[in-house]
Amino acid sequence: ELRARHGLRLFSLEHSCCYEALLLDEERGRLFVGAQNHLLSLALDDISQRGRKIYWPAPVEWREECNWAGKDITAECMNFVKILHPYNRTHLYACGTGAFHPVCAFIEAGQHAEEPVFKLDPHQTEDGKGKSPYDPRHKAASVLVGEELYSGVATDLMGRDFTIFRSLGRRPSIRTEQHDSRWLNEPKFVAVFWVPESEDPDDDKIYFFFRETAVEWQQGLGKTSFARIGQICRNDMGGQRSLVNKWTTFLKARLVCAVPGPDGADTHFDELRDVFLLQTRDKRNPLVYAIFSTSSSVFQGSAVCVYTMADIRRAFLGPFAHKEGPSYQWVSYQGRVPYPRPGMCPSKTFGTFGSTKDFPDEVIQFARHHPLMYNPVLPHGQRPLFLQVATPYTFTRIAVDRVTAADGHYDVLFIGTVGTVLKVVSVPKESWHRMEPLLLEELQVFQDASPIISLQLSSKRHQLYAGSASALAQLPLHRCSAYGKACAECCLARDPYCAWDGNTCTRYVPNTKR
Repeated sequence: ELRARHGLRLFSLEHSCCYEALLLDEERGRLFVGAQNHLLSLALDDISQRGRKIYWPAPVEWREECNWAGKDITAECMNFVKILHPYNRTHLYACGTGAFHPVCAFIEAGQHAEEPVFKLDPHQTEDGKGKSPYDPRHKAASVLVGEELYSGVATDLMGRDFTIFRSLGRRPSIRTEQHDSRWLNEPKFVAVFWVPESEDPDDDKIYFFFRETAVEWQQGLGKTSFARIGQICRNDMGGQRSLVNKWTTFLKARLVCAVPGPDGADTHFDELRDVFLLQTRDKRNPLVYAIFSTSSSVFQGSAVCVYTMADIRRAFLGPFAHKEGPSYQWVSYQGRVPYPRPGMCPSKTFGTFGSTKDFPDEVIQFARHHPLMYNPVLPHGQRPLFLQVATPYTFTRIAVDRVTAADGHYDVLFIGTVGTVLKVVSVPKESWHRMEPLLLEELQVFQDASPIISLQLSSKRHQLYAGSASALAQLPLHRCSAYGKACAECCLARDPYCAWDGNTCTRYVPNTKR
């Protein structure tokens, strides 16, 4: 009944689970999926049709080692595919946990939709350390740019040494400083994106989104988690004498998502869960949509906050956080900042340095001791765009579609929760400067109420794809006919995908005669 009403299509494999890595390929018309011990290639138009699959288990000896290390042979000692990226015109790059023995491989996927190629050469696998997590419970956060992989990941079996790592490609592998809590402090990586900064590719930056135990939180108040955005330059080659093969351009700032309260008692949402980059006409200025939940046991809620690249860049150009010694407070650094300013990429835009290896020692030393910015990044409008409190579930994933409607552009949010997807649109309140969220509908996707762990959206095909531990689902972004047979009902629904065409409530198509 659900399927008929919603146009919902489901897919699942026997003896597999955890459909966590989704790669949407519009050109080939395929949805590539990474799951437990399997890779899948499904038709974007209908995922329930029989697709192509690759069986990619962990070798028996790795599974035995994993079991000896005290892990569960039936639940953990498998190959959970966590990473799936387009590599070049013919191949994808995939990585999995490999029974706590991370492993990566190139997948041949053909150039066109007509080529039914989907294969992995088991003899051509690579070490996945520093690329994929060891632990199936850890989320993989990575991006593949110009045949290089940037990954936020634990690089050891115990999950103690966390790093931001560059691998593949021809340039040296580079990582964050090891065991330095000022750089990374028990981080949980959420997402990684590449954003160009100017016309010059040498200014390109990679942004990491994560949450971590805050070093700047006052002692004696227990541990608290902060959401962070970190940046590095793509052309970072590490230092010459110190920070050799380590990032020299790494900076991080706090991401704030809070509801302003009386007397400055703000309600903070600090547990960053997922991030979606909404591309705009200007490639340098995508909008950052992020979802958060609260870390408080007293007050439970989830929120969506939106950030602009201008605000993010402003924080990284602001003052550095500084702490004189163990018993001192964190303050805004007032001293002289060396040139070139830490966090700047070596490029023609900002002067004479051809490589980070040419940076003066004082720049490298300053960067090493001051990775944290003093000013946080505040959300657009200084408050969450959408929030829900006292609900039994938290938001888990987000995807956003920018829709052209009869009266302008709208951003439609699809928010994954436990078994359901919320469809939310921000509509103008009095004017286009003040937006308010409107929950259009809540769609039941998975009957077993398992949390949604992956979400991808095709604007071209008007379809949403969601994965959980138990299955994959596909559903249309709109069901205009569900809004009844009358003009008033259609218009009052305020769904930007739909309009009244004189006879029925139907999908609005811009620039056509109506």
